[in-house]
Amino acid sequence: MISKIYPIAGDASYRKFYRFESKNKKKIIVISKKEKYKNLVAYSSVNKFLIKKKILAPRLYNYNIKKGFIEIEDFGNITFLKILLKKKNKFLVYKKLVDLLIKIQKIKVQSDLPSIINKTHKLKKYSTKILHEESDLFFEWYLPFFFNKRKTGQIKKSVRTILIKLYNSLNFSNNCFVHRDFHAENLMKVKKKIGVIDSQDALIGNYAYDLVSLVDDVRISTSKKLREKICKYYLKKTKKILKIEEKIFLRDFNILSIQRNLKILGIFARLLKRDKKPKYIKFIPYTWKLLEERMNSNIFLKLRKILKLNISKQIRNKKIK
Repeated sequence: MISKIYPIAGDASYRKFYRFESKNKKKIIVISKKEKYKNLVAYSSVNKFLIKKKILAPRLYNYNIKKGFIEIEDFGNITFLKILLKKKNKFLVYKKLVDLLIKIQKIKVQSDLPSIINKTHKLKKYSTKILHEESDLFFEWYLPFFFNKRKTGQIKKSVRTILIKLYNSLNFSNNCFVHRDFHAENLMKVKKKIGVIDSQDALIGNYAYDLVSLVDDVRISTSKKLREKICKYYLKKTKKILKIEEKIFLRDFNILSIQRNLKILGIFARLLKRDKKPKYIKFIPYTWKLLEERMNSNIFLKLRKILKLNISKQIRNKKIK
């Protein structure tokens, strides 16, 4: 077999991906000219940590950070998103993914990870500052498609006042490994195992966050019944291990789902305007649907009212361009 190299589909980052195939080896070449530390160094460090803890993540074969590339293990093309989109009984698949998440959450997490550049990579803790930085993307990128600077500022002031109280009221302390993008497209079918990719943004955070990423995944439309069933399965499996109280956990879950979906709306708008990547905007109406569902509780009454008053159904379903 003649060695060949060809580009493969990218993601929402600055990275470019190439598949290298030869008679003896397949590998992925990741090229990153921007955000080299996060995309190459942090990614390699987190992968190494996960592998050490018996979680399947891409092994590092070669690297040159100065030239902006790493060569890693190739997990193939079968994501669990592809599997879920074809499966009638999605719950059976989600059970496997939740089991993996619980396995990851049981790892004794450490803040300093060995790095390929002779320094340690520090896993930060999810702070209220980081939560706000993420949800602020909604005001910085999404709202300006519909409102002028003055109006955007007014909405931001009102919404942020509520978000401050909500984020400060989170119950579970930040003490578990959080992948930060634990959704079906970042989980790969590797023979009979599940491989975890795109872990460069990992932090130490709340148990609910990665479950939110998996359950409220904007890339795949699921029923409310199924989403509730997945959460119940997680809570049943973690009751004795993590000593999680259901009512408190679900409150954190809803807060973090709202935070994450505000962030996602901002990221999708930014991908379109700044990065010229329009493929994600088709998920915006469903992102709003998930947001509306999670704001049903009385603790979100003020937030729901402000968003309803300022952002109509017509705007929420409007295709940005």
